[in-house]
Amino acid sequence: MGTTASAEAGELKRHLGVFDAVMIGLGSMIGAGIFAALAPAAGAAGSGLLLSLALAAVVAYCNATSSARLAARYPRSGGAYVYGRERLGDFWGYLAGWGFIVGKTASCAAMALTVGSYAWPGQAHAVAVAAVVALTAVNYVGVQKSAWLTRGIVAVVLAVLAGVVTACALGGTARAARLDVGTDATFGGVLQAAGLLFFAFAGYARIATLGEEVRDPKRTIPRAIPTALGITLVVYAAVAVAVLAVLGPERLADSTAPLAEAVRVAGVPGLAPVVRVGAAVAALGSLLALILGVSRTTLAMARDRHLPHVLAAVHSRFKVPHHAELAVGAMVAVLAATTDVRGAIGFSSFGVLAYYTVANASAWTLTRAEGRPARIVPVVGTAGCLVLAFALPLASALWGATVIGAGAAAYGLRKALDRRDD
Repeated sequence: MGTTASAEAGELKRHLGVFDAVMIGLGSMIGAGIFAALAPAAGAAGSGLLLSLALAAVVAYCNATSSARLAARYPRSGGAYVYGRERLGDFWGYLAGWGFIVGKTASCAAMALTVGSYAWPGQAHAVAVAAVVALTAVNYVGVQKSAWLTRGIVAVVLAVLAGVVTACALGGTARAARLDVGTDATFGGVLQAAGLLFFAFAGYARIATLGEEVRDPKRTIPRAIPTALGITLVVYAAVAVAVLAVLGPERLADSTAPLAEAVRVAGVPGLAPVVRVGAAVAALGSLLALILGVSRTTLAMARDRHLPHVLAAVHSRFKVPHHAELAVGAMVAVLAATTDVRGAIGFSSFGVLAYYTVANASAWTLTRAEGRPARIVPVVGTAGCLVLAFALPLASALWGATVIGAGAAAYGLRKALDRRDD
């Protein structure tokens, strides 16, 4: 019992400064967006891909601003689960937490499968499961070690993406496709692509859900979230323009490894293996940070007994929610062994958009003295999240609504049983 003594009431240790928090956010966003969501988004938006990127960025900015203000006021693990509970009531906090856990568990599986498909396509599922096991072990021994690993991953990925943009700009001029944005785009397609690309921007949630492990959270979180989002947007825009210019929207949509194909078409085939390695590393970084975020929200919900209370244990030595991390790792490993990447992206986006709907509604209730954002920010954020969620592919929207509804029903049943017992 030595490892769990006083664990149920244990507090996490504040290790992370601004730089580490930004690195964790970048590790989540850049890996997911460029190497997983770009091709399916191009399939939906066609030449309107850049419009979709801009729309997703606007919604993400509103969500990031609302989350930063709330996280500074409530610097505890759980993100919008905590904000919804404190500002709107227990049910809305629960619904946000449920949406986050189911959505981001699917996202973890998508990232693990991305690792497998790039590292060893013939054994993608086996590699995916191995990656989940390895990164769960890294997270288990402490968030500070996770932050150091994330720094290295982000550095590698940014170097690879810089190489892709340079190769496309210098070698692909003669082959450049027309960027006549909008000629084959539809309004619905642009919205659907924005919903899929939102999956790529949602990594800043990791910063908020790690609020209990951030030093000076009132200063650190409001600085780290917009910094990570701004850097990511610049990187996304540069890569999207470069790849679209070389491949065009149709070829981009059909590609399973669009960045590697872009450098080949641009006349630099020797860079393609490096891009594949970079993609695997990027997905590993995203998976590492995603497991961190899901386990912290699981911890917060378990503390309030919305999930089994045993998941609230904090390791006495490593100061991490070790039971939650092991449970999340096990669930992700099962999904990684049985699902596919593109379906997981749509389902994940729906759950996370539901989560941020609650975050924006919570931010609306802040007073001026509590540091509320401009009123337009949570309004645009709430409306944007709802529109993008139901603009997703029909199967993703239906499955997402069904799972969110099942979570709400489970909450109602538990409350009814509690009232009967009273």
